[in-house]
Amino acid sequence: MKNITLLWVAMSFLLMSGAVKAGPHDNKVRNLLDSDIAAWLSDPLLIEAVKRQNSTHASLTQRDIDRLDKTWRSEKKSIDKPMIDNVLSNNLSVFLKKVAGNSNGLYSEIFVMDNKGLNVGQSKQTSDYWQGDEAKWQKTYLAGPKSLHIANIKYDKSALGFQIQASVPIVDPTTQSNIGAVTIGLSMRKLALRKIK
Repeated sequence: MKNITLLWVAMSFLLMSGAVKAGPHDNKVRNLLDSDIAAWLSDPLLIEAVKRQNSTHASLTQRDIDRLDKTWRSEKKSIDKPMIDNVLSNNLSVFLKKVAGNSNGLYSEIFVMDNKGLNVGQSKQTSDYWQGDEAKWQKTYLAGPKSLHIANIKYDKSALGFQIQASVPIVDPTTQSNIGAVTIGLSMRKLALRKIK
């Protein structure tokens, strides 16, 4: 046990210094995506929520998207948060909170994006509403049904631990085309303890 603690302290130092990236953990992440995550990612509730928002947001311009994102960011600092509360209380967010809650701390966050990079549902509040200008959406939704983006390891203040974000497209099971994307924050401590199936 002492050796594991010392190893984790050394790993934490390397992570903070930026010397270690997500690469060594790619196999565990891919295994997790192929097993546990694939099971809930194809849930009809999730698929229908993304398709519904794609339809609702079909006519949004970039100006509209920027306005929505600005509203979200300003609500983060406000007592009244109608837009944020609406997203955090929708059926998909309730579903994602259950998925995260049942992961025994492995999933530190989950958020689902539509075909414009806007949040559809999330397990906890994100810093912004529009992810379309970030790699998590651009390297998944815009890439292809089999794409995967694994970010560098970062310290997550809200989870009080190191995490990596793994992002993949959400694929319509009928058309096999990308309809959105999902980002899953993974606890490095929990991932290190996970055995590959």
